[in-house]
Formats: sequence, structure tokens, C-alpha cells
Amino acid sequence: MEIILRNAKLSLVALLLCFGFIACDDNDDFNPGGQTEVPDPDPEPTDDDGAVESNNILDFAAANGYTVFVEAAEAAELTGALTGDDELTIFMPTNDAFQALLDSNEDWSALGDIPADVLEQVLMNHVQSGTIMSGDLETGYYTSMAQTDIGGEMMDLSLYINVGDDVMLNGVSTVTDPDNEVDNGVVHVVDQVIGLPDLTTFATADPNFSLLAEALTEADLVGALQAEGPFTVFAPTDDAFQALLDSNDDWTSAADIDDDVLTAVLTYHVIAENNYLSGDLSDGLAVTTLQGQDLTINEADGDFSITDAAGGMSDILEDFVDIQATNGVIHAIDTVLMPDLSGDSE
Repeated sequence: MEIILRNAKLSLVALLLCFGFIACDDNDDFNPGGQTEVPDPDPEPTDDDGAVESNNILDFAAANGYTVFVEAAEAAELTGALTGDDELTIFMPTNDAFQALLDSNEDWSALGDIPADVLEQVLMNHVQSGTIMSGDLETGYYTSMAQTDIGGEMMDLSLYINVGDDVMLNGVSTVTDPDNEVDNGVVHVVDQVIGLPDLTTFATADPNFSLLAEALTEADLVGALQAEGPFTVFAPTDDAFQALLDSNDDWTSAADIDDDVLTAVLTYHVIAENNYLSGDLSDGLAVTTLQGQDLTINEADGDFSITDAAGGMSDILEDFVDIQATNGVIHAIDTVLMPDLSGDSE
């Protein structure tokens, strides 16, 4: 009996060993005590010569038919900037958008007719630093990578983005194909070229200044604020203008205000021959307006306000300062400034 039990145990051991060897043969990846093999990641796409294919901003433009953008980048010598490693957000105009730009100037029939320095700044006005997806865009002012020369100093231009049913830029250009990711950022296709902004661009693009825009048109001052400048404009918001209209029973719009009074009031908000940034303002600073009378800047605990010639006060809105155009800068204010209209002052 002992012999039979001993033989039975040996047979069981042999059977288990045999099963183990079969299992190992069926699972060659099993490697006890050894290094587990990790599959290689998906290889990067390559061309026929084995070189890694790139998909930078200009590659995307060329592959999707935005050929005039590529030509413009080459003409403005921006190829290196748009194919480098720095991540950028590009609002890329279509070919039709560039044609509309050429058609807007009788002296331009091809990209080569646009001065290279102007074309460079126009293109850079479509560029934001970093990758900004459409879902991260908010209504407000952004700093463009375009610049303007103000008295020998290069100033970064502002870009107004209005996010609603569509995303609109400076009131003229709409995003039609967002969120095209590329190796060095993201491309949002737009239907118009975003021109370099003057002061009236923001007055018409920003709905907070719609009544100001109407008043400037009524007083025939639009051309004056499109001049070379530089100007500093303290721009009343719609709430500020509405309060002015509500102060007089005979006024329901700017058209109801006497022409001379309207012109005097509007020009009293403009400082000529200066581009005062918020950092240039200081307590007690007196500045002479285009209307001829002075304004006084006040500062308390880092907040700025303005005292007008009639003794009124207006706060400078800290979230709406340093809106930089090619010919000056805008600071929004919450009350319309009033000159002395008594006729006694010069």
C-alpha cells in the first residue's frame, strides 16, 4: 500500500510539472523575475524619405489651401517665427479675406504692393502668444503681438475679442473654423483680415462705447480721431452717456444735444499729442484737452479719478485702461466729463 501511495504522489507531481511547462509554452510573454517588455509608442508620421513630418502653422496653411497667408508670411519675413518652437495662437485669414484687403486700397493689387513693415504688423495683429483654444476666449481686450511707434517707443496694440454666438475680432473679423491644433499652437480661421486699429476701431467694436460712437459721428469727429495723433481719450461708457442724456428732459440721443455743446463735451475727453498710459498718470496731474480747458487727475490708494472744469468727478475704470491703438490710447470712465460751458472761460 505504501508503494502505491508513493507512486500516486510521484504521478501527481509529474502531472503538475507537465501542466506548468505547457502553460509556459502557451504564454511566451510570461517572464518571472525578468523585465516586462513594453510595446513601442506609435511612431511619428514620416514622409517617403523617412523624415518626421511637421504640422506647424505654415504647414497647416499650405495643406488646407490658405496659400495667401503663406505668401504673406514669406513677404513679411515671418516664416521663422511661425514655424519655430514658440507656441502661438493664430487667427488665420482666408484667401478671400486677403483679396478683400487688397481691394480696399486702390494702390494694392498684390501683396508686394503693401509695405513690408505694414504687412508684418498686420499679420502680427493676428497672433497671440501661447495656445488659446476657442473655449478659453473671453470678451475683452487682449494684447496683440503687433506694435505701433508712438513717439519713438514701440507700443503693443490691443485686440478686442467679442465672444457671443460667434467670436468676433475688432468688430470686423469672425472666426469660422476654430481649434485647429498644430505642432506650435492652434489656428482659428477668420473671414476678414484684422486691420491695424485706430481709436475709432475700438469705439465701434466695443458695445460698451456704442453711444460714444454715435456721438462722435453726430459731431463729425470720427475723422479727427483717425488722425496721426497721438491722443489720449477718456472714453465714457454707455452707462455714463445715458446718465448724461437722462440729466436733460430734452435729450434722448446725441442728436438732441446742441452741436457746439456736443463738440465741446467730446473734445474735452481728448488729450492731444500725448499717449498717457495708466502708469503715466499721477495725483494732481493737470492735462490740457483738445477742447482747450484742463482736466485734473486724482489718485487714492491706487485708484484714479478725474476732476473736470465743472467740478464733477469721474472714475477711471481699472479693467478698461491702456487700450492701445495705432494713434493713441483709451481709458474708460464712468461719468461724462463736462467743461465749463458758461462762456466765461477761454
